[in-house]
Amino acid sequence: MKTTAWKTLWIMGLFLVAIFLPQCRTQPAEEEASLSQGKVKMDLFKEDFGRLPDGTPVELYTLNNSHGLRARIMTYGAIVVSLEVPDRDGNLADITLGYDSLDGYLETTPYFGAVVGRYGNRIAKAKFTLDGVEYTLAANNGENHLHGGLKGFDKVMWAAEPVREEAAVGVKLSYLSPDGEEGYPGNLSCVVTYWITEDNELKITYQATTDKATPVNLTHHSYFNLAGQGRGDILGHELILEADRYTPVDEGLIPFGELRPVAGTPFDFTSPHTIGARIAQVHGGYDHNFVLRSGGGEPARVAQVFEPTSGRVMEVFTTEPGIQFYTGNFLDGSITGKVGRVYNKYYGFCLETQHFPDSPNQPDFPSTILRPGETYQTLTVYKFSIRE
Repeated sequence: MKTTAWKTLWIMGLFLVAIFLPQCRTQPAEEEASLSQGKVKMDLFKEDFGRLPDGTPVELYTLNNSHGLRARIMTYGAIVVSLEVPDRDGNLADITLGYDSLDGYLETTPYFGAVVGRYGNRIAKAKFTLDGVEYTLAANNGENHLHGGLKGFDKVMWAAEPVREEAAVGVKLSYLSPDGEEGYPGNLSCVVTYWITEDNELKITYQATTDKATPVNLTHHSYFNLAGQGRGDILGHELILEADRYTPVDEGLIPFGELRPVAGTPFDFTSPHTIGARIAQVHGGYDHNFVLRSGGGEPARVAQVFEPTSGRVMEVFTTEPGIQFYTGNFLDGSITGKVGRVYNKYYGFCLETQHFPDSPNQPDFPSTILRPGETYQTLTVYKFSIRE
């Protein structure tokens, strides 16, 4: 009898461990907690995040620094699933829009948190001519091509490996885009690495090589709300953009080719303005490429956003010549995001570092053509701080 009792207790103990141990390993996406400085360490770990319909397993990497900054990144779409940042009181909130589980990302979704490519933004009439050959791409935005087509880089599986530096932890994601994918020429080998640094940065590096000339314009498509995802609109956020010009667009959001001064227009964020102060003067809301003063090449600070209720500040640094400022104009309340929160119009903003839209058809824009023997290499950093 004693032996049977001990076996029963042992089995019950294993059962309880199996139930409660996974729950102790991760925290819910929207859990808020006060930071205990010095008790949180820089670390990363991997876990399962479900399976694709064909059975392919999806991995989720969690990256932490010692100050409480935490990113969760999955191998499907190289998507940032969440980004938790402390406010002025030390409370964490997830500041990116998205879903609690993989299922949401497998439905029709507006690129929440994804790497987009081969070509971020639009290519007019889904066509371009390169070295005398006309290429036809997938038309997935009316007659135009948007963010890589019907199955862009946001909808493919990336191979992943954890990486570490002295003051950063990261995940290196790789994908080989085959010749002809979505109409693009050449086999394009891509590597995107996300880092969480001890300087409270989400740092993203992009590299690519090709065996045939092809356009390349990779970017990151998180929707930010510095008050916390699903907690109202972003119209009260204060924005600075280091850009004296922008590229005006037609009804299909294709640039005319003009670089127009922002001075005296609702597009002038060279001094701080709230996002909502003049948005009613912009047909449909902001969804425009800004021509950065830095011109690209060397890393430079190109944007700053301040949210007054939380005190959170986000600065953007990049080597790219342009940035797409988008205010979530197409969010309409039909999407239920993380922890059941509904995403209405203007509930998130994007700052997508990039080359300009439709550059393959605009000879006066900076070139996006990558050729064999060359390496595409860009850097973007989102840096977080607090303002009292």
